[in-house]
Amino acid sequence: MKQIRNFCIIAHIDHGKSTLADRLLQETGTISEREMKDQALDDMDLERERGITIKSHAIQMDYNYKGDDYILNLIDTPGHVDFSYEVSRSIVACEGALLIVDATQGIEAQTISNLYLAIENDLEIIPVLNKMDLPSAMPEEVSDQIVDLIGCSLDDIIPSSGKTGLGVNDILEAVIEKIPAPSGDESAPLQAMIFDSVFNSFRGIIAYYRVVNGILKKGQKVKFFNTGSTYNADEIGVLKMGLHPKNEVKAGDVGYIISGIKQAKEVKVGDTITEVDRPCEKSIIGFEDVKPMVFAGIYPVDTEDYEELRYSMEKLQLNDSSLVFEPESSVALGFGFRCGFLGMLHMEIIQERLEREFNMTVITTVPNVSYKAYLSKEPEQENIVNNPSELPDPSGLEKIEEPYINAQVITKSEYIGSIMNLCIEKRGELKNQVYLTQDRVEITFEMPLAEIVFDFYDRLKTVSRGYASFDYQPIGYRQSNLIKLDLLLNSEQVDALSALVHRNNAYDLGKRICLKLKELIPRQQFEIPIQAAIGAKIIARETIKALRKDVTAKCYGGDITRKRKLLEKQKAGKKRMRQVGRVEVPQEAFLAVLKLND
Repeated sequence: MKQIRNFCIIAHIDHGKSTLADRLLQETGTISEREMKDQALDDMDLERERGITIKSHAIQMDYNYKGDDYILNLIDTPGHVDFSYEVSRSIVACEGALLIVDATQGIEAQTISNLYLAIENDLEIIPVLNKMDLPSAMPEEVSDQIVDLIGCSLDDIIPSSGKTGLGVNDILEAVIEKIPAPSGDESAPLQAMIFDSVFNSFRGIIAYYRVVNGILKKGQKVKFFNTGSTYNADEIGVLKMGLHPKNEVKAGDVGYIISGIKQAKEVKVGDTITEVDRPCEKSIIGFEDVKPMVFAGIYPVDTEDYEELRYSMEKLQLNDSSLVFEPESSVALGFGFRCGFLGMLHMEIIQERLEREFNMTVITTVPNVSYKAYLSKEPEQENIVNNPSELPDPSGLEKIEEPYINAQVITKSEYIGSIMNLCIEKRGELKNQVYLTQDRVEITFEMPLAEIVFDFYDRLKTVSRGYASFDYQPIGYRQSNLIKLDLLLNSEQVDALSALVHRNNAYDLGKRICLKLKELIPRQQFEIPIQAAIGAKIIARETIKALRKDVTAKCYGGDITRKRKLLEKQKAGKKRMRQVGRVEVPQEAFLAVLKLND
């Protein structure tokens, strides 16, 4: 127990968490030179391609310090705000955290929010100043920022470089010296908390846990608290670069269990594992349920693949517990799922993973957020509206509330003007402005979540030339003047393109969507009107002209009546076609509607 240290790495995006983790693995000899590659812990192709961490990765390292052998359990966490749920789960399994700050960038928004998460869980914080080898590093300035933020002394900050390996030994020593050993009682009944799980097609579900009390032994009968199901611990062990089987995992340690579970719903992240013979009295307080921010429909391209898509989503949910989904149907797209994501990047990643890992090509509808509608006959009862098509009849509506967020933007002082313009355009309200240093400023806004869902982050990066970092927290619901904007193609409503928008923006948005769809929808042999409507009132219209096949091509000379007869016949055919014509909407059209400001 005394020789175990559990810690995680937290930082903003691109501050060098995974590179530093690589150096720690090398230094402790956990990974051989032959196996070494950049981002060694990131095992998904997607992570490597994009250069970002999507999943938290746990790994055990052995280190000899002053003649004693120590076991270090490291968890590398993602930096992006969309994966903050991964971070919060990793923090619960640790006693300490390495707070990494880029010496060239200084403290960013996500650094602050992850730090608060760690402090809430009473973690010991070790500040690390990374990327010291770069010529643009500003060690004095950034060190002052860290001192102001954490309240530590300058001597506590460890200078390091993930590239050259500077300060790696100092970090390992600080982990052993400063982070407390886990507390727990080996003789007590078994209590272990599941913080992650993964699906293996040969072995079933592998659950990752942290043992709080007691000892987990191989072959032992165990029980999952939430579900009440009992299993045999067929294989247990610790996590090195691969799975490392052991006969027992003791209190304070982090390990895995394989017990032949095949059903995804039998394993819940945050659940407690205990023994059947001597169960513990109560379960460990798990994690808060995840609060999805963005909702979108995911539908199979072929309706027959619905069951397969459900199976794929359940498997994916094991590996990414922040994904929430429930079945829904659409007139235009048939049967599919209504999914909740933590942000647009999260949605993009899920779509990509479905395609790569499960070979599922899907159609994603326009993302939106969930609203609360109150009816005039029952003004007290709230109705959750996840989809614009679920909105009750406007005549019986009392009010609609939409979710608001508290947004923090940290940027250089020269970009304040353009960022404020952007936030005010997005219906934001300025709450606070604090200068962190002479040149760095933190701006706090309150704004509707719906406004940041689509392109806010991209535009923020554009107006600040990449020098702005962004973080947000939900602050509840507020009443708003919202209306439903419908889109009609060939006089038929396309429910997948409906949106709830603020009344002031409706006309402008309706016009822009119609223009965009006119560009994207291919021409047919009949005329297609594209209309934006609020209720029965049409507010914008564009027309896609008909393609005209040259039916008179085969007439050489002769009487004009022959040509006229063919043209009349074509005209009658077109009329009939218009009555029965179905318009195919390409997938790009759904996504392009979101990027209207580009």
